[in-house]
Amino acid sequence: MTRQGGGDATSAGGEIKLGIFGGTFDPPHIGHLIVAQDAWAALGLDRVIFVPAASPPHKVRSGITPPALRLEMLKAAVAGDPRFEVDDLELRRAGPSYTVDTLRELRARYPAASLFFLLGSDQFRELRSWREPDEIARLARLVVLSRGGAESEGPSEFPHLRLRVTRIDLSATEIRARVAAGEPIRYLVPDGVAEIVSRAKLYRG
Repeated sequence: MTRQGGGDATSAGGEIKLGIFGGTFDPPHIGHLIVAQDAWAALGLDRVIFVPAASPPHKVRSGITPPALRLEMLKAAVAGDPRFEVDDLELRRAGPSYTVDTLRELRARYPAASLFFLLGSDQFRELRSWREPDEIARLARLVVLSRGGAESEGPSEFPHLRLRVTRIDLSATEIRARVAAGEPIRYLVPDGVAEIVSRAKLYRG
């Protein structure tokens, strides 16, 4: 199930619980999907909304894949799974993709919903440097995804839930490097994503 703005968040049971999962997703891979599934199950979420960033303010890598292709890959990655959806609100918004603006828009769209903002331990450690971090913590419950191992706690002034998720030693950087080296990425990304990477000749340096 995919969406591009609009919609209703009411359900027969009343309150709905939405997980918000942002990122560059360049490309989306099985690690993203497994983490989203873990959060969906552990938090009792109705849906996890994947929000691809147009211009991530904290990303220093140049040459990010064009938004339209990243959106296409993400839709292919979640196709057929009713627990997951894709929202292109950051791609339609001009300027840097600030999380606080995204959460404000989702809060306005779903005023009665409980929003859970999913972020990694490294992102949580940097939260003070984000735009309006206190407002981010007010708009949504912070859920810090922990993969185990040595991880610092991060800023204690922001109320948060630490959620242990399946440890998958896989990153988009590694997948891009494998493609550039001519190595296979099957089983590391959904088949639909691999087809788009091949068709669009992505990550070949």
